[in-house]
Formats: sequence, C-alpha cells, structure tokens
Amino acid sequence: MRVPAHSVCTAIRDDIVAGVYERGSRLTEELLARRYGVSRVPVREALRTLEAEGFVVTRRHAGACVAEPTEQEASDLLEMRGLLEPLGAARAAQRRTEAHLKVLRGLVRLGQERARRGNSDDLRSLGGWFHETLAQASGSPALTSMLTQLRHKIAWMYAVDAPTSPVDMWAEHGAIVDAVARGDSERARAITAAHTERASHTHRLRFTAGLERVRNSQHPVNMSGQRL
Repeated sequence: MRVPAHSVCTAIRDDIVAGVYERGSRLTEELLARRYGVSRVPVREALRTLEAEGFVVTRRHAGACVAEPTEQEASDLLEMRGLLEPLGAARAAQRRTEAHLKVLRGLVRLGQERARRGNSDDLRSLGGWFHETLAQASGSPALTSMLTQLRHKIAWMYAVDAPTSPVDMWAEHGAIVDAVARGDSERARAITAAHTERASHTHRLRFTAGLERVRNSQHPVNMSGQRL
C-alpha cells in the first residue's frame, strides 16, 4: 500500500517541530524513507511541501536541510498570528456551528479542570486542539490552513513550555467561547487579540533567553536547546 505523501509530510513536520531533527541538519531521502517505512517517492514530495512551508531548505551540495529561521522571521510569525487569530475568532462568532461550540466548550471544561488541579501534562495539546477548532469554526479553509501552519512554526521556533498561568489562560479561552456563542464578533476579536499578545510576549522572552544560552555555549541556533 502506497503511503500518501501528506502523511509522510505530517510525520516529518512533527519531528522537525519536536526537535528530532536539529536546525541545519541534512534530511536525506534514503534515511527518511527508512525511518518512516516508505519509498523515496512520498518523501521527495513531502520535502517539497515542507520547503514551500519554510521548514526545509535545499542547499547546494547538501540537498534538503532543516531550515534555520532568523530572529526577524520568528518575530514576524508572532505579528502575523496577532493579526490572524483575532480575525479567525471574529469570523467564528459569525459562522460557528453548534458542533463547533460543543467541542470548544468541552475543551474549555477539560482545560479549566486540569489547570485547577495543576495537571499540566495535557494542557499544551488541549490548547492546540482549542485553537484548531476555533480556526475551523471561522468557516474559512484558507484561514484555518494559515493559522495551523503558524502554530506549527511558532511551536518550532520558540520554546513553548507549559503556560505560566494556566488557570488564567483557560479563563480567557472560556471568555472567547462565550463571545463566539453569543455571536459577538467584536468581543471575540478583542479578547483573542489580548490573549494572543500575552502569549507572544512570553514567547519573545523565552526566545531571547534561548538565544543568550546559545550564544554563551557557542552552539548552533536552536532557541532553548530543548525539545519543543
């Protein structure tokens, strides 16, 4: 059975974001095919897609390599997220379905419960599902795709640890859902903009701290040096 290229692409992207492949490291078709148990054809297609997304670059005499984003590129992503996520929330307030609301409310209940108990193990994945569902509720496949790609890249470029105030974060998620449920697009936009700005501020602080550790150790740029 031929494994679809998009499945291979997802697997490689996830490993890049998780830090399995260091920035600047080579990605040979043969080794990737062996790792994922596929032929070189879907790997080749996946690498082309990842290059278009900015996760991979092709270098002369080296072939495909994991990209090495600059500080400016990382900062630009946060700015783009700050513009697009509030837009997505505003659209969701206008276009969401009852199914979207059911999932969003369920995620908020889970997130708030685990945040209160101090169980942070699943909060990052719950947060990812929340924002993915909110984007889908916008009713715009193009916007959903852009926001999904932004979240992947931000998770890759920044040391995304557990939030410092998970209870407050999930309270904000709940307020966003309330605004979306009421169809109040302006309030949904405003709350999401403030929520995104706070998250971006934390990302910038961690990015700067990571760069300082890298410079002090003379290690190739890898933000915090941790697996994301």
